[in-house]
Amino acid sequence: MVLRDLIRDVFRTLWSHKLRTFLTMFGIAWGIVSIVLMVAAGEGLRKGQEEQTRNLGKDIMIVFHGRTSLQAGGTRAGRVVHWEDADVQAVQAEGPDCQYAIPELEQNDVRTHSNYNNAAFLVTGSYPEFGYIRSLNVGAGRFYNWDDQREGRRVAFVGSDAAKQLFPEGRNPLGENLYLNDIPYLVIGVMASKKQDSSYDGWDVNKIFVPFGAMRRDFPDKPPGTARTFDQLLVTPKSIQQHEGCKAQVRAALGKMHNYDPTDKEACPIWDTVQNAKAFAQMTDGMKYFLGAVGFVTLFLGGIGVMNVMMVAVRERTREIGVRKALGAPAHAIMKQFFIEAMIIALFSGAVGMGIAYGLCGLVDLLPMPAFFAGLVPTWQSGVLACGLLGAIAVFSALIPARRAASVDPIEALRFEAGG
Repeated sequence: MVLRDLIRDVFRTLWSHKLRTFLTMFGIAWGIVSIVLMVAAGEGLRKGQEEQTRNLGKDIMIVFHGRTSLQAGGTRAGRVVHWEDADVQAVQAEGPDCQYAIPELEQNDVRTHSNYNNAAFLVTGSYPEFGYIRSLNVGAGRFYNWDDQREGRRVAFVGSDAAKQLFPEGRNPLGENLYLNDIPYLVIGVMASKKQDSSYDGWDVNKIFVPFGAMRRDFPDKPPGTARTFDQLLVTPKSIQQHEGCKAQVRAALGKMHNYDPTDKEACPIWDTVQNAKAFAQMTDGMKYFLGAVGFVTLFLGGIGVMNVMMVAVRERTREIGVRKALGAPAHAIMKQFFIEAMIIALFSGAVGMGIAYGLCGLVDLLPMPAFFAGLVPTWQSGVLACGLLGAIAVFSALIPARRAASVDPIEALRFEAGG
């Protein structure tokens, strides 16, 4: 029997048992769909959270001031620590693994109004790098620069929602004045719309950002702070690999400046977005592997279904196998027919499953997604894994029934009665 006739005979046999073939193929296809969709869901969750972390800032460490819990240098525990201007230069000088170290000073009781409306927004001042570090993308105009900082200009970069509340719809805020405690500030920029699911002081869209020099002059730190203190220090490492080194250098520099034990984490609390992102990545990876394992079990059960169906087919076609062997068909020809039959079922159903899975991913991604979820993101690794597992299971499920068919004794096969 030539290969073309063999394949034609295989399809004729499969067509004569349509329901059984369909149910078998459904099990394999469902296993493939399960693997791809479950891994895609885990990847979508990871990417969504990664994007939300980037919206908060670019691999930043927010260094809050605290209270000492250890005695050091002859000073008592329980002493309140406040960051001062000199700390910024100290961290920059003693932190070779740190790229940026900038202060942030905030006030939440500044009376804010424009010529059109009143509001209450958090006002925050920092260096020009703050816009890059905190992912404050410009929607219109510009962020404040070093000239604004050096000259202490009263200019403001306004959050997107704050701009909507302070200025009427359709009016361009750029070039307009807004008043902070009746002090006029010129609006030089409006932030692009931004989604956040985490923050240490409120949503950025509801803030007003001014240069640190103007903030320090017009809205200094409240008591017990002084004219030289600020609220928190923002630090970024030069790379992810230098993140731990940068954190250790920050603790050492600040401990030296304020005479406390650098290992005292209560004196120097740090919100570390890099560490949080790593912990979340480990969690989503574990979820992805677990979901993939569930899909593999489903696929394996589908392979067992193929094997069972082929074993039944061998039993039902025992007399046919006996006739063919009596007419001179060699064992390898019988084995080849059943092997190809099982492989066709497995591979065709696998291809259908891959098509359905990727199609569903595309359809789901057309829907609006929550901020923390990037949709179903199928990866080439999941496709390769699914195809590799399918190939291995197909060979395993085809080989045993094919060998059993090839080993049938023709004399016993001719005497076989179906159902007996």
